[in-house]
Amino acid sequence: MKKALIAMSGGVDSSVAAHIMKERGFECIGCTMKLFENEDAGISREKSCCSLSDVEDARSVAYRLGMPYYVFNFKESFRKNVIDRFVSSYLAGLTPNPCIDCNRYLKFAALYERAKELGCDCIVTGHYARIEEAQDGLKLKKALDLMKDQSYVLHFLSQEQLAHTVFPLGGMSKDEVRALAENLGFINADKPDSQDICFVPDGDYAASIERFSGRASLPGNFVDSEGNVLGQHRGIINYTVGQRKGLGIAAESPYYVLRLDPERNEVVLGHYEEQFSSELLAGAFSWISGSAPTEPVRCSAKIRYRHAAQPAWAFPEGAASSGGYGGHLEGHIEEQRVRIVFDEPQRAVTPGQYAVLYDGDTVLGGGVILRPPMPSTTS
Repeated sequence: MKKALIAMSGGVDSSVAAHIMKERGFECIGCTMKLFENEDAGISREKSCCSLSDVEDARSVAYRLGMPYYVFNFKESFRKNVIDRFVSSYLAGLTPNPCIDCNRYLKFAALYERAKELGCDCIVTGHYARIEEAQDGLKLKKALDLMKDQSYVLHFLSQEQLAHTVFPLGGMSKDEVRALAENLGFINADKPDSQDICFVPDGDYAASIERFSGRASLPGNFVDSEGNVLGQHRGIINYTVGQRKGLGIAAESPYYVLRLDPERNEVVLGHYEEQFSSELLAGAFSWISGSAPTEPVRCSAKIRYRHAAQPAWAFPEGAASSGGYGGHLEGHIEEQRVRIVFDEPQRAVTPGQYAVLYDGDTVLGGGVILRPPMPSTTS
């Protein structure tokens, strides 16, 4: 009998995934990853995915399914690979996606290794995505329920990881998952989905960064593209590319954040039409196939999780070279870079977010968006 390690968050998706694996005849072990102490992040015990109630919900489902259940302590790895990266990225003027780092370094690295130690054939999560076999290797594909598709946050998976991972929900809708959980009598059948970053209470990123870094955010200048001072900002960690609200700048037409310049401690503002870019450079690029194409690739590209993939050409550039785009990758290896040129300019291309390439519903790969060179300004 094959053996599966089920990553259980306490939510309905991973619970139904566990049931499906049991139905498929796997010997299943349920587990929850303890990632941080809620009080360390300024969160009440009942507020996040690491709350005691979430652990109890996961344990309840595991026991109902007759599965052994464990809580694994991954707090040190989570602090190093997720929280510290999140903080240092914001301080460097980037806008990171910590959920991707959590998937990359915790679920599909640390937990993957734990599964091998336990003699498991695969790890199982409640992600909405699909894995399919093809003549040229395994493919990562979008979920059938496109409203719930999570393939974007899984773009880094290797052929080895795909071979030992199961996404049981990839062919289901969320309504079907909840209905099945209710029929099974799961305690979490109607539990709301988690919306915020788990270690950031109430979405207050700036307060969390100051708490974790021990550094107060320094005010500085709002400037326009020519370097003219427009006002004072509250610290660059309070802003992201494309932001309009909360700037406090009176003008005939609204200003938007165009760039963050941590070296000058400046936030560069511009008007709506100035936000658009026809191309970007992505670094630390991962190709699902395991190797970069040797020719330009016609594809579609997403530049953030909620962005609709747009038609583009991708030009693999290989090893990083000096000059050009900024290279602040928060510990990523810069060896694989891809230049992405869109058919139509895209609004608010944001350094630190991920550009993910698709061929139809198949994920080709993805990498972190690098900061373009700052234009010369006069101050």
